[in-house]
Amino acid sequence: MEEKAKKTFYVTTPIYYVNDVPHIGHAYTTIIADAMARYQRLKGKKVFFLTGTDEHGQKIEKSAVEKGLTPQELADQVVVRFKDLWQRLNISYDYFIRTTEKFHQEGVQKIFKKLMAQGDIYKGSYQGWYCVSEENFLSEDVPLEPEGYKLCPDCGRQAVLLEEESYFFRLSAYQQALLDFYQSHPHFVRPASRMNEVVSFVRQGLKDLSITRTSVTWGIPVPGDPRHTIYVWFDALHNYVTAIGYDWNPELFATFWPADIHLIGKDILRFHAIFWPAFLMAAGFELPATVYSHGWWLKDEAKMSKSKGNVLDPYFILDKAGTDALRYFLLREIPIGLDGSFSHEGFVHRINSDLANDLGNLVQRTLTMAVNYFEGQLPPPAEENDADRELARQFDETKTRVYEFYDDRSLNRALEEIWFFLSLTNKYLADHEPWKLASLPEKRERLARVIYQALCAIRGASYLLYPVMPGTSEKIWELLGEARQPSSLLTSGLDFYDYQRGENISRAKAIFPRIDLNEFISETEKKTGVKTCPAGEMKAKEKKMEYITYEEFKKMDLRVAKVIAAERVEGTKKLLKLQIDLGTEQRQIIAGVAETYSPEDLLNKEFIVIANLQPAVIRGIESQGMLLAAEIENLAIIPFFDREIPPGTKVK
Repeated sequence: MEEKAKKTFYVTTPIYYVNDVPHIGHAYTTIIADAMARYQRLKGKKVFFLTGTDEHGQKIEKSAVEKGLTPQELADQVVVRFKDLWQRLNISYDYFIRTTEKFHQEGVQKIFKKLMAQGDIYKGSYQGWYCVSEENFLSEDVPLEPEGYKLCPDCGRQAVLLEEESYFFRLSAYQQALLDFYQSHPHFVRPASRMNEVVSFVRQGLKDLSITRTSVTWGIPVPGDPRHTIYVWFDALHNYVTAIGYDWNPELFATFWPADIHLIGKDILRFHAIFWPAFLMAAGFELPATVYSHGWWLKDEAKMSKSKGNVLDPYFILDKAGTDALRYFLLREIPIGLDGSFSHEGFVHRINSDLANDLGNLVQRTLTMAVNYFEGQLPPPAEENDADRELARQFDETKTRVYEFYDDRSLNRALEEIWFFLSLTNKYLADHEPWKLASLPEKRERLARVIYQALCAIRGASYLLYPVMPGTSEKIWELLGEARQPSSLLTSGLDFYDYQRGENISRAKAIFPRIDLNEFISETEKKTGVKTCPAGEMKAKEKKMEYITYEEFKKMDLRVAKVIAAERVEGTKKLLKLQIDLGTEQRQIIAGVAETYSPEDLLNKEFIVIANLQPAVIRGIESQGMLLAAEIENLAIIPFFDREIPPGTKVK
């Protein structure tokens, strides 16, 4: 099922637990999903964007007792917080599901009965170490602590030893079917490094899964045996089918299932990439196209959680910087799949440099010139010259690349391309100096052309930005007098010159005011009570850079290399053996990138290598060069070229 052939798009976030308040981590997942949904609507597709809350289970029951509430009362309170935050973040979801809704409970019970009738669910007895916080039994390979208990590897809390009667799902019966499916659908799990984790786990052998509890009452009762409550993950995962009509709206279900993408955090990958497809196989449902596992936003190098006291309050950031500033920062800063570490300095730099300077200043000065020089009504401009045509051509190239990155879920790369085009537009204005043309009456038509080109560039960029920064795009259209809404613009074509000149251009105020870093840090400390390390101290802690001379740099022979063959180095987790084309010769190199890229990912890709590095023997294999890569959270990220370059081309 190719996405391009479909006229629909179904994207989901995880459903969020209601035993806590929403934080930046929740916001990140939901913003990613919203950007994807908005882009697909621009393509003219019928979109269903699902989010919601997971309201059953032991830790919700426990949290409610601690607060003196019933579980339902706790859920009702927290749901309001999620919905309020999604409104502040301009999230365009189509449905917000709650697992306490009647249609969901009835759908889960119907699937449970079907699987039990066909023998995929059976009753037995289970003993194991159970983590209440994660609502999951620990795997047997988790070591026993000297004191005689086990610690949950995900949250670090002490697990409890449980033995109880339970219904089991025959997960072991689906081991080979899962492996076959992964083989035939290599992009089912993204990024590729996560797929490798999943396949490795399944190959080690699957055991049947306990899916009910007798010790928990807050949940969906097992049909015909209400002493048992359906385990929260069997309950929760099926929200993806119940929310779009399973057992209550066949037409809606047929329209949107299977899902195009389930967006999840990496901590719940196993549930979505192993348990969920096995449940679906057993029930006879078609499997989703992709499970996309994004990374965590870290604070103080640790995952944000209320128990660690390092949760960032999104409301404070929204109040200080605005909705689109937060949306932009979270999606621009890191590729989906990698962890990011939030810093006040990094956030303020993005706002001031990218938004206030590159985008905001461009919009403000261009519109101000249009109003000052032409009272907001541009006359017919002069004919285009080569520089004008080049700006329009650059937009068309940018547009194509941005669409490709959006389609590939590479949102940060799409934003990089848009900002590169904004820099070209700023340079265009600097080169043509409209403020000087304005003093020459005979250059009035040329002045109109320069300003018109810049307005067209701003308008075009605003449409490309819309999936990530919808509020900002709409503000720009209002200032430009742009009447059209983006609904299905990309299907009809986004033409650079489609902006109708002379439509009530307005003078713009700063759409992104600059933020003072010290003031931002001070207000953060007052709100959270947590001391923030000042920028100066941060820099002092960094390792001092060791400089080299230009003559030393010139000794390195950097070349473009194209991968013509790739394979794993047996017995290693990180190493790939690559055969590369350097134009005049072919070589073999060993690269420690296997945790980030599969061999298939690199085939025919081009990157930079140090060609004159002394050959070395690694794991008994000669390596005749070294590729260049960035290292983030111990993962190697290769800077690829965005267009084809002849192998062997020198890099300076």
